Amino acid sequence: MVGIVIVSHSKQLAAGVRELAAQMVSGDVALAVAAGIDDPDNPLGTDAMQVYQAIESVYSDDGVVVLMDLGSALLSAEMALEFLTEEQCEKIYLCEAPLVEGAIAATISAAQLNSIEQVLAEARGALTAKAAQLGIDVISDTLISPQNPPLVNDREAKEHSRTDNPYTLQIQLTVANRLGLHARPAARFVTTAAKFQAQIRVRNVTRNTDFVQANSINQVATLGVRQGHEIAIAATGIDAEAALAALQELVTNNFGEDDSDLIPTVIDSSETVEGELLGIPASSGVAIAPIFQYRPTTVQVEEYIVEDTANEWQRIQTAIQTATQDLQSLQSANQLGDKAEIFSAHLLVLQDPALLEPVHQRIFSHHQNAEFAWKSTIDELAHNFDTLEDAYLQERANDITDVGQRVLRSLRGITTPTIELTQPSIVVATDLSPSDTAQLDTTKVLGICTTRGSATSHTAILARSLGIPAVVGVPAAILHLANGTLLAIDGASGKVWLEPDTDTIARLQARRNAGLQARQHAQVTAHQPAITRDRKRVTIAANIGSVAEAKIAIKNGADGVGLLRTEFLYLNRTTAPTEEEQFAVYQAIAEVLDRRALIVRTLDIGGDKPLDYLGLRAESNPFLGKRGIRFCLEHQDIFKTQLRAILRASHGHQIKIMFPMVATVQEVQAAKAILAQVQTQLRQANIPFDESMQVGIMVETPSAVAIADQLATEIDFFSIGTNDLSQYVMAADRTNSQVAMLADALHPAILRSIEQTVQAAHSSGIWVGLCGELAADTLATPILVGLGLDELSLNSQAIPMVKRAVSELSTVEAEAIAQRALKLDSANRVRELVSSFYTNEEVERKTQR
Repeated sequence: MVGIVIVSHSKQLAAGVRELAAQMVSGDVALAVAAGIDDPDNPLGTDAMQVYQAIESVYSDDGVVVLMDLGSALLSAEMALEFLTEEQCEKIYLCEAPLVEGAIAATISAAQLNSIEQVLAEARGALTAKAAQLGIDVISDTLISPQNPPLVNDREAKEHSRTDNPYTLQIQLTVANRLGLHARPAARFVTTAAKFQAQIRVRNVTRNTDFVQANSINQVATLGVRQGHEIAIAATGIDAEAALAALQELVTNNFGEDDSDLIPTVIDSSETVEGELLGIPASSGVAIAPIFQYRPTTVQVEEYIVEDTANEWQRIQTAIQTATQDLQSLQSANQLGDKAEIFSAHLLVLQDPALLEPVHQRIFSHHQNAEFAWKSTIDELAHNFDTLEDAYLQERANDITDVGQRVLRSLRGITTPTIELTQPSIVVATDLSPSDTAQLDTTKVLGICTTRGSATSHTAILARSLGIPAVVGVPAAILHLANGTLLAIDGASGKVWLEPDTDTIARLQARRNAGLQARQHAQVTAHQPAITRDRKRVTIAANIGSVAEAKIAIKNGADGVGLLRTEFLYLNRTTAPTEEEQFAVYQAIAEVLDRRALIVRTLDIGGDKPLDYLGLRAESNPFLGKRGIRFCLEHQDIFKTQLRAILRASHGHQIKIMFPMVATVQEVQAAKAILAQVQTQLRQANIPFDESMQVGIMVETPSAVAIADQLATEIDFFSIGTNDLSQYVMAADRTNSQVAMLADALHPAILRSIEQTVQAAHSSGIWVGLCGELAADTLATPILVGLGLDELSLNSQAIPMVKRAVSELSTVEAEAIAQRALKLDSANRVRELVSSFYTNEEVERKTQR
């Protein structure tokens, strides 16, 4: 197989390109990176010895393709060849293709076991698809060779589909996935086609394109297939029928993509009446309140000539550093949960050499001032996104502008604006940036109404995460309304009412109140213990990932923290966090909790959440790879640093420690031995810690369930992680839309695993909790209580409702429901069982009243 080397000045850029390319293929393509230099103050650069070592690591007699970004990268690559033998040098090809697109195209071609000539041709033609989508005519003879024939026109296609050829077949399909045949689906299409001997061609019927080779990522991408487009696939050869069947299944299954987070932009087609406007539903919920017109001011700049270019470049660097710190604070100190990762994309924009290089050139070559050089580059990049045909990609222009304005404010010393309201209101604006949305006061902002945006925008995603009703794409007439005008919005239908009449208000309020009443009642009693009617107490704890989330958990009535995810301390940085950094965070969270319990899960990192600064290789199946406790046992320096920080923070607090991804007794024993070493070191240094600290494990692998009785003798508690346990028991990747429905935690197979674990724990005299998403599902509460769980740990927002659900149960009826559920044969039947229980309970309560 052809090997591929990526040479870049930026280690982060190279790692990102490698990750992106690796995601495009299912095969194990040999990809190596040679990037950056070991200088903390100036890490950008290239090293010939690194390039040589990277080539050596992927060397193959089939050849090695070396892709470089710019400048000294080419020089370093050329110098690296001097360390190789003459015979090896003949197999090395320095390729002039664009780094990102070339790496992706070359990787996909290499995964098909193509020759070095074919891989080079694909890499060199990588810009063809982009040029075609932008309407630029690119003539490239690099794509035409005996190994890679020219595009096939309709006449030739008809010749190949003659009825007298018994091996020629053709099908016509509609592409249904929301983003069409973009990078990953195109890659899956190409790699699937390459598995067959048949000659396969494809054309976009909707756009009336010519047929192209189905095994070329560049040619397939030029078809510009979008959602709803029809494609024709023709296959000629002995396995043509099997090839078309495989491709048809791929297209039918949306290329394995999950569109669930991209909610459809469906507008109610019913006619509106006077006083009503129709927009795009972006975040469900009803809001009725006076409007607040938000008109953010953008930083305007002028161009002037500067002589001290070095100073201007330093100003840019300082502003970017400030903006980076602001984004990191925004990412870690909000209520957005995993949606805060949106700001990881903003951070990557600030680190992108493709953005910084033009700014550098404008300053040093054209002597432009920092503000003008930055804004010109940002505007150009945002325009490139905004003019794309793909609506989803168009929305990324808003993110680019948001980042750009943040840096401009830093350059000018302007404080980041916030939306400050004197009364509960619906915010009306042309648009809101992700930064604006993330900082909204949810007690004052009852709704969002904008004239721009879509349901796939990051602003809409953040609004949904914050639980704020939102309608976007509303007619611009709404911008002319005076502040204080009464407005009503329905984020589910996209309807907006201007000064609604009393009947409309009553109808909308009834709908809103029905949903709020149960939550409000639960919130009132949220700080009371969760005790069943027959006096059994169940601890209700929170899953958190920051100090801010700890505060939210306490506000929502958490009895403690059942899972502190510590990964947030390690991600989005270039070095591991120090002991002091970790200690400060753990101690701060413990102080927020006062004497409530805090269970700290040790670093749960691996192939699915790689740390670039450790140089971890991508794994073909990361969920079954080196993650959790496996990673920590191999990287004991990182593990011991974290253990020391946790132990030190435990002094005077109720902190417990928990090891993730345990599969064997030996792993637990090894982790405990390392913990004992750290404890001994602290004692010798007279550093206090909780000597009676409890140690537990996550039960999230089938093997841990099977040997739960043995594991229970080694530790103090179990915490069942149903998210991972479900996918492992059901052999179904929960991130794969084709099989994710199988990984249902209410399936009797999972419930029986929970029962077995609880019984093993209680038999050994230890307690057991559950910290998967199942804990937040009130439909599952009777079963979990009936199975005997001592603790449920869940997202903070769900705590009041789960506490209320526990208080309405008796253990006798809960145990009866659980035992019936264990005997059923599907998750759907389990849901029907619990739903009927709640219905009967409601009828009984009404009868008693």
